[in-house]
Amino acid sequence: MTAGITLCDDGAARCFWSAGDPAYRVYHDGEWGFPSADDRHLYEKICLEGFQAGLSWLTILRKRDAFRRAFANFEFAKVARFDARRVARLLTDPGIIRHRAKIESAIHNAKRTLEVVDEVGSLAAFLWRFEPAAKERPRRMTRAAIVKLTETPTSQALSKELRRRGFTFVGPTTMYALMQSVGLVNDHLEGCDARPRAEAARRKFRPPR
Repeated sequence: MTAGITLCDDGAARCFWSAGDPAYRVYHDGEWGFPSADDRHLYEKICLEGFQAGLSWLTILRKRDAFRRAFANFEFAKVARFDARRVARLLTDPGIIRHRAKIESAIHNAKRTLEVVDEVGSLAAFLWRFEPAAKERPRRMTRAAIVKLTETPTSQALSKELRRRGFTFVGPTTMYALMQSVGLVNDHLEGCDARPRAEAARRKFRPPR
C-alpha cells in the first residue's frame, strides 16, 4: 500500500486523514477535492474554514448541520442582514463554535461576497481565477508532498486579494484548505480511490467566467 493510503474496512483505499471517522469518509469521498461552482457552497466553505482555525476539521463537520441552521443555510444575502441581536443569539447556540470574532466575520464576509457577486458575476467566477497552473503542482501527490502544502503562492495571492476586498479570517493557510476542499486543487494522494474520480470531475467541469 502506498504511503499515506489506508485500506478501509469497506474495501476502499483512502487518504490517511479520512480513514477513521464516518463523517470524514463521507466528506473525503464526495466533496473534498471535487470542483464546485455553487456560490452558496463556496461561501459556506469560506466561513467554515474560518471557524476551523485552531480546531480540527472533524469538529466542524460534526457541527455542520447546526452551522447551516444557525446561518440561514449560508445564503449569504440573508446572512448579510444579521444584526447585533442575531449575533447575541448565535453566541448562545451550543451547536456552533461560539466565537464572537468568527461569527461577526461570517456576517461581514457575507456582505463582501455580495460585493464580489455584484462586480464579477459570481463568487465562483472570482475564486476560480486562482486555480494554480499544473506546473505549480507536485508531479506526484504523495504524503511527503502534501505535508509541505500548508500554503502556496496561489493561496497567498487569493488571501491577499480577499483581504484587499475586506474579507477576514482568510489567511493563506486557511485559503489553501479552501482550495483543497472545493476542487481548485486535487490533493487526494496517489492510490486513493477518490483521486481519479476528482480528476474526472475536474475534466468535465467548466469554471465560470
